[in-house]
Amino acid sequence: MSTETGGARKRRTLTTGQRENRAGLAFVSPTFLVVLVVVIVPILWTVLLAFQNARLVDIQGMGLFGNWSLDNFGKVFGSAGFWSSLGTTLVYTVGSTAGSVLLGLVAALALRRPFRGRGLLRGSMLLPYVAPVVAVAFAWEVALSPQYGIVNEWGAKLLGWDDPIAFLSTRSYEVDLLGLHFDIPLALLTVIVFEIWRYFPFAFLFLLARLQAVPDGLEEAARVDGATPTQRFRHILLPQLMPVVALLCVLRFIMTFNKFDDVYLLTGGGSGTDVVAVRVYDFLTARYDVGAAAAQALVLAAVLTLLLGIYFKFFAKKVQEEA
Repeated sequence: MSTETGGARKRRTLTTGQRENRAGLAFVSPTFLVVLVVVIVPILWTVLLAFQNARLVDIQGMGLFGNWSLDNFGKVFGSAGFWSSLGTTLVYTVGSTAGSVLLGLVAALALRRPFRGRGLLRGSMLLPYVAPVVAVAFAWEVALSPQYGIVNEWGAKLLGWDDPIAFLSTRSYEVDLLGLHFDIPLALLTVIVFEIWRYFPFAFLFLLARLQAVPDGLEEAARVDGATPTQRFRHILLPQLMPVVALLCVLRFIMTFNKFDDVYLLTGGGSGTDVVAVRVYDFLTARYDVGAAAAQALVLAAVLTLLLGIYFKFFAKKVQEEA
């Protein structure tokens, strides 16, 4: 009897590797469950809806598998304005990403050296990023209003504007520069400027942290050798910042390409600011077509994946080599 009990105990004894595996599974399981519920299941559900004729009123009674078809993608690609909205999204994304990273770089370079009030100024730089988007969008709408906005008032007094400008509702505005007349997409440019102003603190934090880690001896040696500030930035600081700049460009591109709330709060997607994310919302709320909205979301994800794949294929390695 004792022999059988001893043999059972030996069989139940776990090795060190087995105990480590069980402990690892115990630690990973909560994270896996959260990712499964929050990320994987919604993605799979979106894919299923994209290939089904799903209306908002019918979604509760739908089964897991329905009548699969490609009609939703035909609606997306055949709908009026899809390709123009995709072009608008790319212009909005590239302009906002480049502008926010560039402005963040300028701010980081300006505030890297100690001076009186630097801490207060650094803290104030974060206000556009941490403030609620509804509040800042409303403030911009009031400031840019053609009836009572302070921007038009200053423009009339200081720049001699004859008529107030509706920045957020003017699709095309004629500009006379050096005798040349051309039209600019005013509402789209205004939204891009808002995006740059709101998210440059994100780039500012990353770039400032990297600048603080650059050894002072490198710049001191270059200064002793007679290098100008431009040469020191080009040959010392910029190579140190390139990996961070590349990372910021990728992150901001992804975030801005899917951006919805900023554009919708400022213009509602009108006046030439109809980005794809707003169209997805319109398909869902105006047409109550869940399947078409899901299909357009998948198209948006596919385009973003393609653009990021091109970046990592042709540019990411070059950036790392230069750094």
